[in-house]
Amino acid sequence: MATVELTKDNFQSTIAGNETVLVDFWASWCGPCRMFGPIFEKAAEAHPDLVFGKVDTEAQQELAAAFGIRSIPTLMVFRDEIVLYSQPGALPGAVLDNLIGQVRALDMDAVRRQIAEHGKRHDDMGHEGHHHP
Repeated sequence: MATVELTKDNFQSTIAGNETVLVDFWASWCGPCRMFGPIFEKAAEAHPDLVFGKVDTEAQQELAAAFGIRSIPTLMVFRDEIVLYSQPGALPGAVLDNLIGQVRALDMDAVRRQIAEHGKRHDDMGHEGHHHP
């Protein structure tokens, strides 16, 4: 399957409705994004059971802001609606394939347990500096 254009209207339903979703945050003016585009497309064709979504950060500024995207391209990988990977930078094809292999191999029950354990601690800290007007 080819890549899917993600917008604020279909982002949540795409993440919720699919086990594994890779999201490429990109923009047409960004050189490294244009370099990464074909690599991402090729991976999408090689892994038809996964969803490969693209977010145009120019058109979807709210979505980019919601995820705190500061540099592009940024690749995010969701599995069971959990962010497993979020890194800026264009990945070489081999690195992307390796990453996909790791995501497939993950024991999501173990990941959920870790999140549950860390979640308790994160609630107590890390909220300084996030002052909402």
